[in-house]
Amino acid sequence: MKKRTIIILLILGAFAAVGIFFVNGVTSVKTETNQPTIQKQAPVVETTKAVKTDVSHTLELTGSVEPVRLARLASPAEGPVLSVTVREGDRVKAGEVLLSIGRKQGIDALIVSLQEELKKEEENLERTRQLVESNAIPGEQLDQSKAVYEKVRAQLVKAEENAQDYSITAPWEGVISHVLVKEGEFVSPRTALIEIYDPSSMVISAAVPEGYAARLTVDMPVDVRLDAYLSDVFKGRIDRVYPYLDPRMRTRTIEIVLDKPVQLIPGMFARLNVLIETVKDAITVPIEALVDTPKGHMVFVAENGRAVGRPVETGIEEGRIIQIVTGISPGDNVIVAGNEKLRDGMDITISGGSAGRKTLQGMGEKTVESAGKPGGARQ
Repeated sequence: MKKRTIIILLILGAFAAVGIFFVNGVTSVKTETNQPTIQKQAPVVETTKAVKTDVSHTLELTGSVEPVRLARLASPAEGPVLSVTVREGDRVKAGEVLLSIGRKQGIDALIVSLQEELKKEEENLERTRQLVESNAIPGEQLDQSKAVYEKVRAQLVKAEENAQDYSITAPWEGVISHVLVKEGEFVSPRTALIEIYDPSSMVISAAVPEGYAARLTVDMPVDVRLDAYLSDVFKGRIDRVYPYLDPRMRTRTIEIVLDKPVQLIPGMFARLNVLIETVKDAITVPIEALVDTPKGHMVFVAENGRAVGRPVETGIEEGRIIQIVTGISPGDNVIVAGNEKLRDGMDITISGGSAGRKTLQGMGEKTVESAGKPGGARQ
């Protein structure tokens, strides 16, 4: 009996111990749960000042050097090429014979025959004039003699012109760029034989996208870089703007001339920066200050330890800075780092970092907008 009582007491003691452990555990959990919540730390941001500075809108294009005065010489005559007296790169003078074509014996014989006939008609005309003046014959015969003489003279002029078709001469002083035939080849009428260009007529031609086609005008300044002169930047200007757009490429052609003479070769590759406009004393901020929102662009300004969001209208973008047309004043402390997740009115901590200063130092770096972008400012 005593043994059973002892066993019951032991069992009751074990249950009591388990209960005490459970109660203590629950109390411990509740105590930990009821610990006060740690406040979230304000985001750290970096700032810089909005400043006034000059900004420029430039357009980057590519072009090539081309001669304005270019001719592909052909002839209405046919026959074998007898001689080619020039090669690519030769400089020639106006009227110099470049190429001759055979099979002109017939026209040469016709010229000799017409020269003899014209001589006879000239003598006959002089005799007729003397007889008319002496009233030996009526004046109508003088008119007839003049008509025959002029007819023969016209035939001779035509024959001499046809004879010129068998030789190609330089129309003006220039450089031979292509010789398209060789001696012995048979050519047909109006086949291009030789190409010549005038080196004094060189321009830089470029295609302007339609978005800028109406903004470019004659005499706009252009910075020109040529791959043949890598270390040089040449000053130039727009000399001609074509009056139409290419219907297939939707581009407008412009021609640029350099302010100072430079040895240019057809086909040279050119990189062009066209200055479209410059805004003096524009309010600018680093591009990092701009935040895109569903409602448009916004810039956060640090005011009294809080981030204040201001909707802004942007203008010209140049390098790492952008013009602010409305929404920001000079001297405003704009946030340039840590602004990705800010909300209007949020508490902030301003860092003592140097990101803002580095951004300001980089404002003087000039870059240009690619012709592929529609506009020099964010829209």
